[in-house]
Amino acid sequence: MDNFWIFALGFLAQLLFASRMLIQWLRSEKARKVENPTIFWILSLCGSLLFLLYGWLRNDFALILGQLIGYYVYIWNLEAKGIWLKMGAWRPWIVGLLLLIPVAAAVRMAFHWPEVADALFHNEDIPRNLLLFGTAGQIVFSTRFLYQFFDSVRRKVSLLPAGFWIISTVGATIILIYGILRHDPVVVVSEIFGLITYIRNLMLWNRERKA
Repeated sequence: MDNFWIFALGFLAQLLFASRMLIQWLRSEKARKVENPTIFWILSLCGSLLFLLYGWLRNDFALILGQLIGYYVYIWNLEAKGIWLKMGAWRPWIVGLLLLIPVAAAVRMAFHWPEVADALFHNEDIPRNLLLFGTAGQIVFSTRFLYQFFDSVRRKVSLLPAGFWIISTVGATIILIYGILRHDPVVVVSEIFGLITYIRNLMLWNRERKA
């Protein structure tokens, strides 16, 4: 596939991610506290599907790993928000398909592992040290959703706690550096915008805590 269309796909995925943050940010500003709208998780899931494909086409293991960690957390949060119940009789089919997509991709990778491993881990465009750095950043960045998941399960409601924004800020900073070194405009633009919203949400959370 031509690089133009690959980057276009990546920017579309990041547009969805940016839209979720913008909507969450505006609603939080209006409420004067950190909000957790359902549309945040819908856009997250749609963006994740597209960005998984983008990472695959770019032969970028760091990007693929980062999306896999958060993917199922998005599905759980939509369950907690009650969105899947609104699907009626289609619910098991839609949820089942979404759950199986990464599994199907993993099975396909397993059957073609030598070629896949060569493309992902021996990419001449990504030095080994840079790949490890980017992967570490994605792991840190993606643990924010694990933190959000366990905190929400503990409280029995879908939330976006302060720890989520702290981990987001640290992880995004690492990934921004990775994107600059990787010469990836999609990653650079998205992480700069993300850092602005993460820091602002921390400011709103701190204001709410003091109040």
